[in-house]
Amino acid sequence: MKLFQKFLQILWRIWFLLIAAFLVVVFSPLVFFSIYFNQIKFFNRLKRIGANLILFLMGFVVKTEGVENIDYSKQYMIIGNHTSVLDILIMIKIFKSPFVFVGKEELSKFPVFGYFYKKTNITVDRSSPKSKKEVYDQVENFTKQGLSIVIYPEGTIPDENVVLAPFKNGAFRMAIEHQLPILPIVFPDNKKRFPYRWTGGSPGLIHVKILPSINTIKLSIDETADLRDYAYSKIYTDLINNELEKEF
Repeated sequence: MKLFQKFLQILWRIWFLLIAAFLVVVFSPLVFFSIYFNQIKFFNRLKRIGANLILFLMGFVVKTEGVENIDYSKQYMIIGNHTSVLDILIMIKIFKSPFVFVGKEELSKFPVFGYFYKKTNITVDRSSPKSKKEVYDQVENFTKQGLSIVIYPEGTIPDENVVLAPFKNGAFRMAIEHQLPILPIVFPDNKKRFPYRWTGGSPGLIHVKILPSINTIKLSIDETADLRDYAYSKIYTDLINNELEKEF
């Protein structure tokens, strides 16, 4: 029975890849148009349509709590715990204003998708000090265009037994430099629903929680670590509370 279940889960993963590949091919001309003519709002709509389609066709239903904590007249440094590719799709679904991800450069090596990924997001080679420095310049460029920035401050998807890996400083330093409020988003179910491996997971309800934003005005660069630790404690506490609720 377990072997058959794993077989179905692998088929489900292949279905995910087929959906994603199909959408990349179908949307490619429109994405190229939006990049060439710098149509940021149009590209944002395309992203949201694609994310919603994937989530729907995979059998996921997203329930979001704390939507009132988003003020769409503001730009944010958006952070969240990173456990699954769903973190990216759901972020696109729930945040309506245009934003860019800061993500690993390795994703830009995929055919077609990689080209669009690099053109529409900020890529970083974590082994290169020069690349890390360039991220700061790109963040400044995108914030001047009115976009928010999304960073998963753990820097990677941690092992499944890790509730929340330590945060790196980059997102918090940039938030202070550009006076961007930090918007923490918690994904308590993504690890269970669609883990970062070929087996496991299932369709169903996914809870997301948007926490109150954290003000960075008047903070100095010297307070980066304090800001990082404060944001970490907010997300970690919510994740632990979710785990406790499931036990009762």
